[in-house]
Amino acid sequence: MDVRSKARTLSGPVDDPRKLPKWNFDGSSTGQATGDDSEVILCPQAIFRDPFRKGKNILVMCDCYAPNGEPIPTNKRHGAAKIFSHPDVKAEEPWFGIEQEYTLLQKDTNWPLGWPLGGYPGPQGPYYCAAGADKSYGRDIVDAHYKACLYAGIDISGINGEVMPGQWEFQVGPAVGISAGDQIWVARYILERITEIAGVVVTFDPKPIPGDWNGAGAHTNYSTKSMRSEGGYEVIKKAINKLGLQHREHIAAYGDGNERRLTGRHETADINTFVWGVANRGASVRVGRDTEKEGKGYFEDRRPASNMDPYVVTSLIAETTLLWNPNHSNGNGVAAP
Repeated sequence: MDVRSKARTLSGPVDDPRKLPKWNFDGSSTGQATGDDSEVILCPQAIFRDPFRKGKNILVMCDCYAPNGEPIPTNKRHGAAKIFSHPDVKAEEPWFGIEQEYTLLQKDTNWPLGWPLGGYPGPQGPYYCAAGADKSYGRDIVDAHYKACLYAGIDISGINGEVMPGQWEFQVGPAVGISAGDQIWVARYILERITEIAGVVVTFDPKPIPGDWNGAGAHTNYSTKSMRSEGGYEVIKKAINKLGLQHREHIAAYGDGNERRLTGRHETADINTFVWGVANRGASVRVGRDTEKEGKGYFEDRRPASNMDPYVVTSLIAETTLLWNPNHSNGNGVAAP
């Protein structure tokens, strides 16, 4: 979740990442390279309008490579791009809608915004989608982020106050394939910049406050062309069955500290159990009533934590549902090459 940036001046406007120069940074200062070979190469991948400098300025999403051209271990975009460029995946036009939850903290105490110092607000109930100074904390930050994402060209589709006071959510999508990961990472970066201006800390910890408080997730809504077409509900059920068979592999890739959130309480399923249902927010995977009624649509994977890597989660869902054949797997439950 350590999003960093640096700035450079270009000789003129650029609207294609392929026309941007590669760059580098000191990887020994970020723990991504050794001091005797410290250059990490930045490869431009996606362009957004810059909501801070405005004008013709741009934000550029880059991924990172060693000087020999190999992706560094933290570069999860490289592997995701391979999956999303697979002909079978491209043909299905995978759509993703990601619900990014986060918590705003008071800078000097790391205690949620609006909470009494050293104490707790009233129990959950009145805060979700609420209005009012006694129930909603940080709306100016949230609205500034919303406007900045719209300006940047991110497909941000909504915001809302969450169940725990001081916790919020924004939604990105539907976005196709690798674009979902690019947009979530840039939206996170913009949020870090806006909270920096406001003197507030944002955390993507999946359970920032222990006890009887909701955690923070990144519910991932997903559909393919087949799921959105007539007869799609049967395709959805087959895809969900595959996800169930690969539950452990997905949980391992769905964010750090997720075991503190997926307890079977607070609108979650237990981390060790895979269960799906229609309109069931206590399930691992939820299917909406409209999808069931229309016989086609999408489903929601509720397992990813708020600190998940969207490149990992989206590509893993696509790989499991579109490329993995459970009838041709090895003893570890992984598709044989």
